[in-house]
Amino acid sequence: MTLKSRREMEKLERHEEILDAAELVFFKKSYEQTTMDDIARAARLSRALLYVYFTDKPSIMRGIMLRAGSSLQVRFEKTLQLFKTGLEQIEGIGHAYHAFSEQEPNYFDVLTSITTFPGPDTVDEQLLAMDRCRERVNEIMVEALENGIRDGSISPEQVPNPLQTAFYLQGALHGVIMQTRGPKSAQTNYPAATELILYTISMLTLSVKTLKK
Repeated sequence: MTLKSRREMEKLERHEEILDAAELVFFKKSYEQTTMDDIARAARLSRALLYVYFTDKPSIMRGIMLRAGSSLQVRFEKTLQLFKTGLEQIEGIGHAYHAFSEQEPNYFDVLTSITTFPGPDTVDEQLLAMDRCRERVNEIMVEALENGIRDGSISPEQVPNPLQTAFYLQGALHGVIMQTRGPKSAQTNYPAATELILYTISMLTLSVKTLKK
């Protein structure tokens, strides 16, 4: 390994260590209550060195958002490879998203806030990487829907526009998951959270399925 390669690897490792430390502090204290000094202390480095790697606190949070998006992308990629028909793939993606919300709740919350989080003044590589990740997540869903149309498991009449349908399925499931996580009225009977989410996945899958005549 050359000196340049070793330095690049060390820089990448330090970058990831800072994000590791920031996650611990953000998820414990909240993003709003965390300072750059808090992150520097958690990462065991000087505040000046922290600014060498990240220009400000929002850029650190965007780094964590990219991590969260990449984790979800990996889950979707694996699901696409796991199932044979497009309908099975799209249902599996629904379950993968549910699992993501249960197993990585902090990352789920981070992605939920991404649309309202301020972006940088200029487009940088970090922002481009986040955009590529979001686009790939959408592409995976579109690919599953198109697979289903080709193999006959998904109805082309029900899915005239796979991209539009992908956004609909994402939004519908995300909305129900958020509903189960919100405050509940004491005067209303609510279904069990997991039961409601599984029912939603089942109904969304049925909404695109080719029905036998």
